[in-house]
Amino acid sequence: MAEIELSALSRQCLANRIDQMSVMQDRVAKWEEARNKLKATACWQFKTTDARIKLRSLYPAINT
Repeated sequence: MAEIELSALSRQCLANRIDQMSVMQDRVAKWEEARNKLKATACWQFKTTDARIKLRSLYPAINT
């Protein structure tokens, strides 16, 4: 989820070169405020059941 937000920040806010730290901090703060106002969420399409099938070797079997 953090990687998704950092990607959005990079594409939406930091696409151009910024030569001053104060300008970058201001842009990021404004972007964050707008993103929070929109209540932006991540849309997960990869469910746990799908992960257990695709990544079988990484998930331990649960025996009941």
